[in-house]
Amino acid sequence: MTREAGRDEGLDEQVVLLVAGAADLAVSAVGSALGAVRGLLRRSDAAELAAEAQHELTARGRLVLDRYAAPPPAHLELLARHVVARRASDDA
Repeated sequence: MTREAGRDEGLDEQVVLLVAGAADLAVSAVGSALGAVRGLLRRSDAAELAAEAQHELTARGRLVLDRYAAPPPAHLELLARHVVARRASDDA
């Protein structure tokens, strides 16, 4: 797919070029990741490194859950609020 000088690219050609560029980027990233994994597997302390990575991921998971998962309100607190609201409506 060559481009002639002065010719505007069509939308289809732009999409093909974007997909090809993204695919090339993905292939190079996967290749780099595989090289890093091979290097890690050759290390003598691979078991310790894996255990440390597991501990680190567990800690990160806890932080994410603590940040985004709001704890539900206490059950007794909800019951108390319901009773107060009901008494207020009965008195009115």
